[in-house]
Amino acid sequence: MPWLDVEGACCEPEGAGELNGCPGGACALAEEETALWKPLVLLIPLRLGLSDINEAYIGTLKQCFMLPQSLGVIGGKPNSAHYFIGYVGEELIYLDPHTTQPAVDPCEDGQVPDETYHCQHPPCRMHICELDPSIAAGFFCRTEDEFDDWCMRIRRLSCNRGGLPMFELVDSQPSHMVSMDALNLTPDFSDSDRLERFFDSEDEEFEILSL
Repeated sequence: MPWLDVEGACCEPEGAGELNGCPGGACALAEEETALWKPLVLLIPLRLGLSDINEAYIGTLKQCFMLPQSLGVIGGKPNSAHYFIGYVGEELIYLDPHTTQPAVDPCEDGQVPDETYHCQHPPCRMHICELDPSIAAGFFCRTEDEFDDWCMRIRRLSCNRGGLPMFELVDSQPSHMVSMDALNLTPDFSDSDRLERFFDSEDEEFEILSL
């Protein structure tokens, strides 16, 4: 929110009944404050397994598609990228919009000629177990009320016993997450060579040891 500074946004809420730093969430904000909320698109990159998707996440993934704020999932399988919009049974429904076109300039009346920007083929299906474990889940919150509702629904999903949560929401940064400053890796143009050597792995050799 525009009236929150960076430090205030990272602090834990003072009251247990607060949502997003405001008692009662967006409902308690004044009209002029609510008007400052900007529509929010959340893209959350995830890895739900090693080489294959862990079946413990499948139930939670299905629940994410059912959230009213869901924009779907970006993912696919090796050498194939798809846009997943839902599921039927154990199959994911996806679109494959991979036609590169020039950018469109909006008309003066705000209308955009988007006839050629729609998929020409009907949605396809793929078994959910064929999904590559690297995905990005998308969500859209037009208002702060929708964001508060999304937070509540995600926390409910985290408490379900039917599967593992794909991600969790916390009020502040966990203590085990080390910042760049703590690692003394704050970007510094005068020390760029040291950073380059630190992250360079081209010359490293690895050996697998059998126990």
